Amino acid sequence: MLFSFRHARSRNYVRELESCRLESVSVDFGDYHPLKPITVMESKTKKLGRKGSTSSTSSSSSSSMMDPLSSVLDGTDPLSLFAATADPLLTATTDSARKKRDKDDSSAVGSDFEPWSSKRADILARYTTNEKLSINLCMGSEKGKATTPGSAVSEKVRTRLEELDDLEEGSQKELLNLTQQDYTNRIEELNQSLKDAWASDQKVKALKIVIQCSKLLSDTTVIQFYPSKFVLITDILDTFGKLVYERIFSMCTDNRSSLPDNFTPESVVDTAKETCLNWFFKIASIRELIPRFYVEAAILKCNKFLSKTGISECLPRLTSMIRGIGDPLVAVYARAYLCRVGMEVAPHLKENLNKNFFDFLLTFKQIHGDTVQNQLVVQCVEIPSYLTLYSPAIDWILQCISYRAAEDYINCAEIWVEYTCRHFTVCVDLRMYMFLFLEYLYIFHEKFLPFLDMFQKESVRVEVCKCIMEAFIKHQLEPTKDPVILNALLHVCKTMHDSVNALTLEDEKRMLASLINGFLRMVSFGRDFEQQLSFYVEARSMFCNLEPVLVQLIHSVNQLAMETRKVMKGNHSRKTAAFVRACVAFCFITIPSLTSIFSRLNLYLHSGQIALANQCLSQADAFFKAAISLVPEVPKTINIDGKMRSSETFLLEFLCNFFSTLLIIPDHPEQGVLFLVRGLLNVIQDYTWEDNGDDKVRIYTNVVHLLSAMSQETYIYHVDKVESNDTLYGGDTKFLAETNKLCETLIAQILEHLKSLGKDETLKRQSQLALNLFNSILAHGDLRNNKLNQLAVNLWNLAQRHGYADTKITVKTLEYIKKQSKHPELSHFTDLAARLPLQSRT
Repeated sequence: MLFSFRHARSRNYVRELESCRLESVSVDFGDYHPLKPITVMESKTKKLGRKGSTSSTSSSSSSSMMDPLSSVLDGTDPLSLFAATADPLLTATTDSARKKRDKDDSSAVGSDFEPWSSKRADILARYTTNEKLSINLCMGSEKGKATTPGSAVSEKVRTRLEELDDLEEGSQKELLNLTQQDYTNRIEELNQSLKDAWASDQKVKALKIVIQCSKLLSDTTVIQFYPSKFVLITDILDTFGKLVYERIFSMCTDNRSSLPDNFTPESVVDTAKETCLNWFFKIASIRELIPRFYVEAAILKCNKFLSKTGISECLPRLTSMIRGIGDPLVAVYARAYLCRVGMEVAPHLKENLNKNFFDFLLTFKQIHGDTVQNQLVVQCVEIPSYLTLYSPAIDWILQCISYRAAEDYINCAEIWVEYTCRHFTVCVDLRMYMFLFLEYLYIFHEKFLPFLDMFQKESVRVEVCKCIMEAFIKHQLEPTKDPVILNALLHVCKTMHDSVNALTLEDEKRMLASLINGFLRMVSFGRDFEQQLSFYVEARSMFCNLEPVLVQLIHSVNQLAMETRKVMKGNHSRKTAAFVRACVAFCFITIPSLTSIFSRLNLYLHSGQIALANQCLSQADAFFKAAISLVPEVPKTINIDGKMRSSETFLLEFLCNFFSTLLIIPDHPEQGVLFLVRGLLNVIQDYTWEDNGDDKVRIYTNVVHLLSAMSQETYIYHVDKVESNDTLYGGDTKFLAETNKLCETLIAQILEHLKSLGKDETLKRQSQLALNLFNSILAHGDLRNNKLNQLAVNLWNLAQRHGYADTKITVKTLEYIKKQSKHPELSHFTDLAARLPLQSRT
């Protein structure tokens, strides 16, 4: 007999554990720390001279990362495309033509649309401050940049680039301690300076003014004044946009003819198009996000000269640019400005308006982030006051969206306004209330469902439900059992769940399931375990189409069973046992509804372990049998993140976990010795494994480990109040004979597989498996038995025979054997080590 029960090594688990403990060694870390940042020294060479001067260099070191935009102007600049083009001599358009065109442009929206100009004064009057303000401008060096008429065109282009670079290298001017009126006066002076620079043909200087003013919109130092600052700065942007448009339009007219009001890009002369592109290229060279966005948005209308679809293509891109603005207040006003210029030039493009609105909804949660909260603390601003700063921007965005909307929107809005006035004492306009509601849903309780009914379009309603659930998960810090909240949020989750269909993307399903699971985890009825289980039963019926939710419910019910047993220990034992059986039944009837076979396998195993821990032996037996019967259905490949992969690795992991559990499961009195182990081995034997794989043999090797553990007088671990086979059989010789017989069969099959790997292309696999089996016998077998000892030596030699054994591993293994031989009970390892040669590959 190769591995009889008399020759399974008797294990002293306590001593083995002590021998495996790591020795404590003092370590002098010095200056090292794993979290210490790595400093990268960067050597820069910066030109100190400009055109016509001798350039010198300076070297500096920096620990900051290189600016990915620092090389924007390296190589060929877009402006060089127009090196052969000189400024044409143009005649100004007549006043009558300009007035007519302005009149036509203003009629893009009807008189029923409240213009921005009517809101301007109210914003300036409402958002005031007594704090001192500052303006920090870098207007560039005041160098003579004029070129003579005979200068080369390339020199002129280079000069313009240098003027733009001066924005970052010129003199900096900072005005401090300005009152609100002083600040307003200074901005108005800049507006006039812009007009003067334009009139004197200093286009680059005009662009500098606009860029620097746009940069001011990133400053929220005096946050209460920000809406008014936005109004003042966008006045300058509006002036700039009008001047650029007028100049390009003037290039398309002369004394004899002019462009029609509904002109097309085909009727625009090439010179005007090139000038228009020139402006867009200049703006594209602006390195900072906020000024680049605002200046391009200001001349959005100029896209009409280039392409019929230019505006419709630019709006989504500019909308996406706003996502790069980190401050939510700055971002929402950028969205308001884009909606404003969009309504002026293309009021029919509603999709972009909606996108801006929903982008804002997604980022509104940033208000409760550390950055904004710290800023408010520094400025001593409360959240209610801060939220009112959003009102003008949101009001404008929603006015644009609702302009000439369907009869349904108006009717709904009318009822909703009446509802808020009747049921809320807080004076907040409807649009602002919407966002407050999303963030503070858990406060409003029963006022929830009428709010959700506002949104008739399913896709919009689902997006609102997502926002609501995100707000709840974020703000609900403690578990809740409030019936009103639970009823309302179950309705929200049901709305999200019911939106899932055959066309729903997997990512969308995962996101919806994550939100629903977040809600389920926040529901707790305390020690009312029956009510908790009833809630889970109701949730299962509502969310049956989202598998991750069902998996979450099964885990929650298993946890509930364990908590029940822990809390009710020693009390109401019959009632507790009945409740645990109800939890087990919930899991048993829910698992088959899952489509993922490995989810079912793992949950059968986990639920069986829970049943076993609660002394529900017959229920545990049913779970384990169900898992065994499911193994043959495991497909050869499974989909992992969109890729088909072999399932054997996952099956091997599951079976190893299963065998670890089988050690402590007592045999059924009516089904024979090791009934579950035999049943699982039969399934493994019949399963079709890959021809060029060794997973089946690895499983058999693990079963040998299991049988060795089962042969011990006392098992390495147990389940409380569950008698395992070591107690039931008490070292009975018949039981040990059964384990011995089964072990011999497994080793025989492993050796047969090793024999089949004798071909050249499989010798490496043979070496690895032989060494694995050797280590198994070394760890679990009693090598005082001559036959077993000889088998170990043969496996050692087979592993090294063809030179595929890892020398480092074999050397360490031999060292381990020699070290173990020093223990009295393993003194026979000395003879074994002498019989294990290390073969050379040469």
